[in-house]
Amino acid sequence: MSFDTRPGTRGARQPAGSLMRWGNKMMAGRIRKGGAKFLGFNVLVLTTVGRKSGAERTTPVGWFPGPDGSWLIVASAAGAARNPAWYYNLAAHPDQVQIEVGGRKVAVVAEQLHGEQRAEAWQQITTAAPRFTGYQQKTDRELPVIRLVPRSGPEAPQS
Repeated sequence: MSFDTRPGTRGARQPAGSLMRWGNKMMAGRIRKGGAKFLGFNVLVLTTVGRKSGAERTTPVGWFPGPDGSWLIVASAAGAARNPAWYYNLAAHPDQVQIEVGGRKVAVVAEQLHGEQRAEAWQQITTAAPRFTGYQQKTDRELPVIRLVPRSGPEAPQS
């Protein structure tokens, strides 16, 4: 499925800056050491390839269990008008994604959910974490729900 969510015209201030980068780095280190929860969320480390730079980018992201061992994540940016940068990285390179979760690295493929699949996932997510309803109310863009599916084959190292 396509990554097609355009930025909105209104929303919360998007988290950014050196303090945010420092916080993300600290959180990623904590997750890697076994601290897989933050603010009541299960958290994973998402590694994408920059759409412009080609450099690896890591971001801690809350996740929810998806069907068949997949992971669901939301590109909420706390209700900002713009999608987070990692969303555009996923859109550019959906098959060059890795996550760190449960003490292991997993190569995954990212796909944006649409229609009934998105509606079902959104219901699951907002039931488990009602704050996402508030994020959606802050912006006029539909918050993208992304499913991360384990990649199979020889190019998919899992440790």
